[in-house]
Amino acid sequence: MRISYDAEVDAAYVYLTDEPLMSGRDSVSVECPGRPGATIVLDFKDGKAVGLEVLDASAHLHADLLAEAPRP
Repeated sequence: MRISYDAEVDAAYVYLTDEPLMSGRDSVSVECPGRPGATIVLDFKDGKAVGLEVLDASAHLHADLLAEAPRP
């Protein structure tokens, strides 16, 4: 597992596989409970979870995790 973070748009991507993520993934958006408009997008490939995008990441993820994440 690895994570990348774009501070300009405050979005993080958590990779749940080391395989390159090609197009053709299925995505499901989930609104976070208690935070209207806050969204996490789950990505699936061949029925398996391969990653998730966390929008408004600084509100949902620990600061130390984001500080260590590579920037795009």
